[in-house]
Amino acid sequence: MDCAASYTQEDDDHYRSEFSSSYVVGSFPKDFVYGPDDPDQDITTILSPDQKPKILLMGLRRSGKSSIQKVVFHKMTPNETLFLESTNKIESENISNSSFVQFKILDFPGQIDFFEPSFDSEKIFGGQGALVFVIDAQDDYMEALQRLHQTVLRAHKVNPHLRFEVFIHKVDGLSDDTKIETQRDIHQRANDDLIDAGMEQIHLSFYLTSIYDHSIFEAFSKVVQKLIPQLPTLENLLNIFISNSGIEKAFLFDVLSKIYIATDSSPVDMQSYELCCEMIDVVIDISDIYGKDEGVQVQFDKESSSIIKLNNQTILYLREVSRYLALVCILREDNFDRQGLIDYNFLCFRNAIQEVFDVRTNQLQQLNHNTSTPHHQTNHTNGPTS
Repeated sequence: MDCAASYTQEDDDHYRSEFSSSYVVGSFPKDFVYGPDDPDQDITTILSPDQKPKILLMGLRRSGKSSIQKVVFHKMTPNETLFLESTNKIESENISNSSFVQFKILDFPGQIDFFEPSFDSEKIFGGQGALVFVIDAQDDYMEALQRLHQTVLRAHKVNPHLRFEVFIHKVDGLSDDTKIETQRDIHQRANDDLIDAGMEQIHLSFYLTSIYDHSIFEAFSKVVQKLIPQLPTLENLLNIFISNSGIEKAFLFDVLSKIYIATDSSPVDMQSYELCCEMIDVVIDISDIYGKDEGVQVQFDKESSSIIKLNNQTILYLREVSRYLALVCILREDNFDRQGLIDYNFLCFRNAIQEVFDVRTNQLQQLNHNTSTPHHQTNHTNGPTS
């Protein structure tokens, strides 16, 4: 990113004509499917399912675990989740949207105790990952807190490196005061139980969530970010990019799920995040209507971009980073006068991201090679003498 710089008006005009020919230029249609010609295809298949980090969705029955998974990763509308049946077996799904967003998500039935001897706790809770415990905030959550305490203690005993996330879910039906009081009460009770058990070193993260707004996407973004070892590098690249481009806020989005895998170091404003999510939805919807040519799916390539001007002198600017990732920026309209500078700095940013991709790919290939190479042991024996 040290190549970020300003340059002449002639270059500025060149980039302006190249990147701002229209306000919305293609993105993902709703039924977008990556084909075998996808340049990131080899990256996403390097990591086997057993090597991927795991996200374990747990909680009592009807707490909303399956609805969360369907809304975030399957584009199901919240109203459609009303017809989902209760989960009665472990449902596993591999998420491989990009070389950064790779993990395995497991949805556990709430009525089964997975710490019984008949279950392999080491296989369930071992390895890198996070345990997401979902609590229904509209229900009596005392039983859920008891189950949370038991689950955390047992899982921590099996895997001390497992991260614990608590979704205080279905808060859409609560007032703002009730939301704050519910979160405070659950936070206090859960941590007091850990202190009483002598396990105060266990850290729990709490999130207020609902599938009827963007809070569930933001919460899942925070969970996924903790599983990305390159997160500090990505945040540093975004900080350099926005400081050299006059941008107020930038998000690096996984377009398929609307999870942001990184943002700059400035605080995340929920309204700003919602605007960026809405922008992705608008681009997808417009591409679905106008972006197809005789039934051929539109390609989300290096020229894909979108500009939306709001009525408060704010601009939303989307640029494609890879076949899976998009950079969404928020900036003042005055700072967009030098769009060429922003586009030049973006190219530097995208090249730096590609270098991070390459390092990640090499690491995964080396890991895969080490785990797949058999170790031969040679036994020397004395044969019969004649």
